[in-house]
Amino acid sequence: MDAVTACPHPNPLPQAEEGARRPALLRDLGRQPYEPVWRAMQAFTDARDEATPDELWLVEHEPVFTLGQAGKPEHVLAPGEIPVIHVDRGGQVTYHGPGQIVLYPLLDLRRLKLGVREYVCRIEQAIIDTLGDWNIEAVRREGAPGVYVAGAKIAALGIRVRRGCTFHGLAFNIDMDLSPFLRINPCGYEGLRVTSMVDLGGPSGIEAVKPALVGHVAAQFGLSVESAPPPAF
Repeated sequence: MDAVTACPHPNPLPQAEEGARRPALLRDLGRQPYEPVWRAMQAFTDARDEATPDELWLVEHEPVFTLGQAGKPEHVLAPGEIPVIHVDRGGQVTYHGPGQIVLYPLLDLRRLKLGVREYVCRIEQAIIDTLGDWNIEAVRREGAPGVYVAGAKIAALGIRVRRGCTFHGLAFNIDMDLSPFLRINPCGYEGLRVTSMVDLGGPSGIEAVKPALVGHVAAQFGLSVESAPPPAF
């Protein structure tokens, strides 16, 4: 049975009341290869200062395996034609591909007065609340960041914090080919089962889920979100 991680303050931040929300920009990048988006995240984080508004980047990636900075290559079992990119986030190996929502919160934790643990808990809670919108019951698992349904992982987290600011983020399986996960030990766990929303009776496309996920993330961090054009790569 899954053990629910004890997370502090699972409810939205006090400043989440509409009149007190902090502005943030939402950029929907569409479908993109992984590396240019990763480099753009790095550049944004390096260039921002105390006055830079927070941003949320939505993207659907071309097929790719990403291996965290301390990731062990032996967890990549048979990548075949899918590229493997070693990146600067935490965690082991995961897969990104069409039909999966990837959300990169580019947030200043110092301005939000949040520590890393609470940040992770709030990201997980936003995913749990999104699944709840479709009456899918999801939980955390002690010692294994992410979100799980009936023992199978439906969303993975991999983050990096630099100078108090976050990049990388979450990958949420909506309606995708899950077979590439059989070519890896997902998140470093041999035999870990993986699932998606469509397999649990959820929607058969990511567009229905995007606004729900963004809304729950915005609530968790007290953000007032305004759409903006995608960044230039």
